[in-house]
Amino acid sequence: MANHQIRSGDNPDLTKVDSNPDLVNAVPLEFLSREKRMGVQMKKTSKLMSKIFDIADVSDQDEMTHLISEVFGTDGFPLAIHSIAFVPVIQGQGHQELVEELLPRAMKLEIIGTYAQTEMGHGTNLRELETTATYDKNTEEFILHTPTRSSMKWWPGNMGKTANYTTVTAQLMIDGKNYGPHNFVLQLRDEKDHRPLPGITVGDIGSKMGLPSIDNGFLALDRVRIPRTRMLMKYSKVAPDGTYTPPIHSKLSYGSMVYIRAHMIYLLALNLSSAVTIATRYSAIRRQGRIEQDLPEVQVLDYQTQQYRIFPQIARAYAHLFVGKEVLELYNKTMEGLDKGETDLLPDLHAVTCGLKSVVSFSSALASEQCRMSCGGHGYSEASGLPKLYTTIVAGCTYEGENMVMLQQAARYLMKCHKHAVRGEPLSYSVEFLGKRGESRSRIGMNEGNFEKEIENLFLAFEHVARRVIADASQLLEKRIHFGESKEQAWNGVTVEMNRAARIYTRLFIGRSFHRKVMSSPSTVRPVLTDLLSLYLHYECVDMASHLLHDGYCSGEQINYLKKRLYEDLAKIRPNAVSLVDSFDHSDRQLNSVLGRRDGNVYEALFQWAKSSELNYTDVSI
Repeated sequence: MANHQIRSGDNPDLTKVDSNPDLVNAVPLEFLSREKRMGVQMKKTSKLMSKIFDIADVSDQDEMTHLISEVFGTDGFPLAIHSIAFVPVIQGQGHQELVEELLPRAMKLEIIGTYAQTEMGHGTNLRELETTATYDKNTEEFILHTPTRSSMKWWPGNMGKTANYTTVTAQLMIDGKNYGPHNFVLQLRDEKDHRPLPGITVGDIGSKMGLPSIDNGFLALDRVRIPRTRMLMKYSKVAPDGTYTPPIHSKLSYGSMVYIRAHMIYLLALNLSSAVTIATRYSAIRRQGRIEQDLPEVQVLDYQTQQYRIFPQIARAYAHLFVGKEVLELYNKTMEGLDKGETDLLPDLHAVTCGLKSVVSFSSALASEQCRMSCGGHGYSEASGLPKLYTTIVAGCTYEGENMVMLQQAARYLMKCHKHAVRGEPLSYSVEFLGKRGESRSRIGMNEGNFEKEIENLFLAFEHVARRVIADASQLLEKRIHFGESKEQAWNGVTVEMNRAARIYTRLFIGRSFHRKVMSSPSTVRPVLTDLLSLYLHYECVDMASHLLHDGYCSGEQINYLKKRLYEDLAKIRPNAVSLVDSFDHSDRQLNSVLGRRDGNVYEALFQWAKSSELNYTDVSI
């Protein structure tokens, strides 16, 4: 595949992008204290926002994502939660009056918002949140209160110092009855002097494993009153007399979380694409050892073990980017349907995003760590950019829903769908495979040379495993209930198998999404994307070999065939590896990595980076 971005004078393997002098860091952020680091990022935010309408189309999400990454890299955008949580929640769940009041101001950055849901003592389990919003009919106000230390809101991004507004998730209380968690809008700080308003205690939670420039915050509320109209009432409503109107579908209250999860899948994929770019470029530069003693040292990317470490992660990055885009499109389609009262797609979307959130974040974390280790000792240095990418990605395993719980939510949906399939009832698009009756023996290896049939055989194997694992989990659950356990006890006794079923269902969805994208891609790039798809599916099938062998669906010879094809895929991708990661179009500033720089001059850059350490300002420490 031709790489049209290689430039004259560059290292033969790689290319270079110049920095933007207006927004460049004077010294590497890694050598600054957290306070100074946040100050630098806030100054860049101010400069960027002052000229944003001149340099970008703010309505183009892809363009804005690229621009933010260009300016802030993985260190954290001070207005991130405002953009991906506060504004979308107002848009998606706010009633017309509230939207007209707040959305124009939020879009102009006259107010800065965040999203306060997680508490110190409760996160994913929204039903047990302790924050309350008690309705006072006499004044037509809600009284927001965090009654205990554990009920304090904890972790909202950009709350510590930046935001002056927030959405608050609280238990709706009317006449002593709890109607469950609902969202409200609260002003945190005075718009003139930025001081917290009466009854509000707000601040920064301190240093974290990563994202040092993000001011994750805490919030305590002491009976703070807000007008009735500050409840988000697009779907559920409270009338002046306290009459409650529920949403037309129970999952509508999850709309904001579904959007954030759909968006974070794509962002996680972008971060993984950065990690594989760094690892691939450096592996093309690094020379270590000789395959043949009378020849020069070889690029470490020529070793099959290095290819096995990195190339499947390249394929995974592409797969995650494609499925991230697809799910965002599905979200928009679902929201359009909701405006017409159509809720058919919502359960499927909720299950898919729960599964993807867990699988994409976990596999991306593992993949980024493989990338770091593939760079040897230099991968351990912050100069590589890989430690920061890892801590950014691994955070996604926890925020917006703890991964094990997300899988269980997807699994509950699968159990319902399994029952529908047994009864021969219609199934949604993501679970249609449950209604199929597949063959008892795999045809893997029987259509060698016919790519389409080969790929379909792999998907049939995936579907077979998914059907069996889901059916087995359902039978285990029913068996426990039959022998006297409560539904709750029985579920807790099979959650490992339930999560296994949800993972395989999700991995199948990702594979199908990858295939759809490749088959619809331009003919100029389809061959190399086809190679990536082949690698991705062979790698996934080898990874679940025990499931394929479990009931005799595959033989040992067929597993060996999958391995052979996997190794052939590695060799086919090697000539295009650097071009494949260059296609992500990450600039040097976005990567913030001396190992992944486009010109390939890593060793001089590594020395110059080290010289920026304050410990090198003097020859003798005092």
